[in-house]
Amino acid sequence: MVTEKIKSYSNFTPLQADLKAGIITVKDLVSYYTARIVNHTHLNAFLETFEAEALARAEEVQEKINNGTAGKLAGMIIGLKDNISFKGHKMSASSKILEGYEAVYSATVVNRILAEDAIIIGRLNCDEFAMGASNETSYFGPVKNFADETKVSGGSSGGSAVAVQADLCFASLASDTGGSIRQPAAFCGVVGLKPTYSRVSRYGVVAYASSFDQVGPITKSVEDAALILEVIAGNDCHDATSSNVDVPAYSQFIGKDVSKKKIAFIEETLHSDGLDPEIKQNVMQQIEKLKAEGHTVEPVSFEFLDYVVATYYILTTAEASSNLARYDGVHYGYRSPASTDLMSTYKKSRSEGFGDEVKRRIMLGTFVLSAGYYDAYYSKAQKARRLIKDKMDSILEDYDFIITPTTPTPAFNIGEEITDPIVMYLADIFTVGASLAGLPAISIPSGNNKAGLPLGIQIIGQRFKEGNLLAFSKCIEKI
Repeated sequence: MVTEKIKSYSNFTPLQADLKAGIITVKDLVSYYTARIVNHTHLNAFLETFEAEALARAEEVQEKINNGTAGKLAGMIIGLKDNISFKGHKMSASSKILEGYEAVYSATVVNRILAEDAIIIGRLNCDEFAMGASNETSYFGPVKNFADETKVSGGSSGGSAVAVQADLCFASLASDTGGSIRQPAAFCGVVGLKPTYSRVSRYGVVAYASSFDQVGPITKSVEDAALILEVIAGNDCHDATSSNVDVPAYSQFIGKDVSKKKIAFIEETLHSDGLDPEIKQNVMQQIEKLKAEGHTVEPVSFEFLDYVVATYYILTTAEASSNLARYDGVHYGYRSPASTDLMSTYKKSRSEGFGDEVKRRIMLGTFVLSAGYYDAYYSKAQKARRLIKDKMDSILEDYDFIITPTTPTPAFNIGEEITDPIVMYLADIFTVGASLAGLPAISIPSGNNKAGLPLGIQIIGQRFKEGNLLAFSKCIEKI
């Protein structure tokens, strides 16, 4: 009976109400999710579960609920992407080179959700060092899409999306550099939110590209995304890039703003050669529904669309080549058994420890930063990033939101695209714009295609206006 009740929860409010009423217990929830994880190990979403620890914590949280002292997330069972530190637990960024590494401190986002009585149930598979768009670069193998197990989950946060999609945990925390939350959320039919850059602390999160990376939630509903963001957002003394902008009660925005909005859709995204016809039709249908609801929806031109992917990959690989220099086989993680001296330790450990895609991006990043090529590539990409940011800001001066497809295609077959890096990189064409501009963006489910695969629609909002973005996203979710 408890199992059937838990299966029906797609929103945290009724679940928490039933916990307070004693209809279910936190221990019931932990047992339910751990059982589902065991029954769905073939999806490869979880790399490790913390069952004993979660059950012990469930007793503590239950007592707080009974005493009326529980936090905002009491009873929420959360999975962590394998690049977020949790003290005393393994973290590998799904890479061989961090084999055996155990986190010596917890990320700020982890401390904040624990302070509000969330329960962390395990760590989730991802593309190696968050570099990928299909979760096929993981050292531990690909994650399978619960909607169709022959399809990819999306990346890099594929495990985080599938875990929520398949009801293996209630919500998950992931990172988004150029679409790593939004793209798998679209492929899996769940909600994925990338906050404004600097809105959430990056302390304790393995760095891929430091001027892009941002932590955000993957959930079943917009309300739950708002609640989690409310907990994890805010300034952090451990992260000098985190913003001092006040954190509003995002969950209180939902349902409060019923005014009609002025919305832009980027013409070039709907006329892109690589856009799946069913996705185009889906977005156009959503636009017509918004108009029918009384919103103003107008086309705008974004002449830089053809440059966003190149700009993104030049800049992120440059930052990655610097950030990943610390993984040398000396300090921690994998060390090649074939090493004979210091130089061979560096060379062999990195050659054997990193996967092909990570090595490709390190080499590309080193190349664009090298003497003779810095001005030709990196410097130009920085200028292009500024033009893209200014253009996005200019659009959002006249409009409340920008709408685009989240992805150009639905989830594709496992193994179908992984051998062609260019095709894989172009999977990010609609998500990297918000990342380059540092703007908040969310992907929400937008039905399925004829084959039954989930589709997503992306909404981009104004900087630090996540409350408005979430409120509007709820309106679209209802439509």
